[in-house]
Amino acid sequence: MRGDTIAAISTAVGGSGIGIIRVSGSEAITVVDRVYRSKNNKKKIVDQDSHTVHYGYIYDGDELVDEVLVVLMRAPRSFTAEDTVEINCHGGVYAMKKVLDAVLKNGARPAEPGEFTKRAFLNGRLDLSQAEAVMDIIQSENEYALQSSLSQLKGSVYQKIKKLRDQILYEIAFIESALDDPEHISLDGYPEKLEDRIQDMRNELEHLISSSDNGRLIKEGVQTVILGKPNAGKSSLMNALIGEERAIVTNIAGTTRDTLEENIQLHGIMLKLVDTAGIRQSEDIVEKIGVERAKEKASGADLILYVVDASTQPDENDREIIQFLSDKKAVILLNKSDLVQKTTEEMMKDFIKNEYPVISISIKEHTGMELLENTIKEIFYQGDISFNQEIYITNARQKTALVCAAESLKKVQESISLGMPEDFFTIDLMSACESLGEITGESAGEDLINEIFAKFCMGK
Repeated sequence: MRGDTIAAISTAVGGSGIGIIRVSGSEAITVVDRVYRSKNNKKKIVDQDSHTVHYGYIYDGDELVDEVLVVLMRAPRSFTAEDTVEINCHGGVYAMKKVLDAVLKNGARPAEPGEFTKRAFLNGRLDLSQAEAVMDIIQSENEYALQSSLSQLKGSVYQKIKKLRDQILYEIAFIESALDDPEHISLDGYPEKLEDRIQDMRNELEHLISSSDNGRLIKEGVQTVILGKPNAGKSSLMNALIGEERAIVTNIAGTTRDTLEENIQLHGIMLKLVDTAGIRQSEDIVEKIGVERAKEKASGADLILYVVDASTQPDENDREIIQFLSDKKAVILLNKSDLVQKTTEEMMKDFIKNEYPVISISIKEHTGMELLENTIKEIFYQGDISFNQEIYITNARQKTALVCAAESLKKVQESISLGMPEDFFTIDLMSACESLGEITGESAGEDLINEIFAKFCMGK
């Protein structure tokens, strides 16, 4: 129930210096007062001011449970906009559990996953896009994902969507007012003006939709697949990039039989590296399976690092690999540049017949790696690695809602071009408004809201 008092451990469960038990609801302060005793046993939590910290002990009946600091936040000046108490205790698993048990015995119930943030949303503390940003912050794995999520938490997506939604609502209100009072409000020439306004709104929506590709890369990382023939140096490249001997490297062609995956941070972005089996024709059943897996990974890659043994000449296996570069971002790496070159940069560019960056490297001599890193940075960020105020849509649900809104506005333009009556416009305008409302939560149904918050971690 929305008004009852909930409690949960809000820090990671494991050995740590400090653990936090969060309690929120109409009886939160009273519940904690039942288990808290100050050092001199004279201070009552219920009598204290908001946003104060108190030193004391937690008791379960007459049993001393732990020494704590209690943070008191009265409504509405808290994360949930309800009375909230956070008990800072020792971070051992058993110690936190004992404190939580004492709180639950005295009137609170266990919080469901994401229930604190859900209450913040229901109480108007956050909109739905901000609530989702909370979980994105927790799950951030690189600097760009964190900065993007923080921007959304501050309301960047909400403000953009609210502006578009307000514009649509204005047009709906104008049409309905004109239809109700045609003597004072004229619709002459209005469809042409509306079409221009709709196009401006569609342009903004398309810009947000197009940002979702970069948003996904920011949030999830760049799926980077290393391709090449056997013994080209793929596994050596993997080890060089991650900075440790993770992949097995030998002089025997075909050593790598399966995919190997590792994540690395590169200038603040995350690369999800995938080392693959060397691509060549083979009768070995295990090697053939490895080659098929390599091709499968390549088909879903955001970036392909194609490693070429520059001491050999290209052959039919290289031609097969090049087919996987089609419509992909890719970098061609001419490895073993410390040996006599039989494949030069000019030869490779002519062989591929596409404008991919070609870099000569020697993994053995550690040359060319810095150029590779800078090239990857330029491919995805045009050389500007500092986070700007661009709004990125990192959420698939939000992208779907934006696409639906754009389609509805397109239908309005189609109705205008067909000379349909103005009241037809309001149908699709309202549909667009509803779609945008799903992003902020203003028109999201209960089932959708429950589904979103069920994905949150416990205690948040």
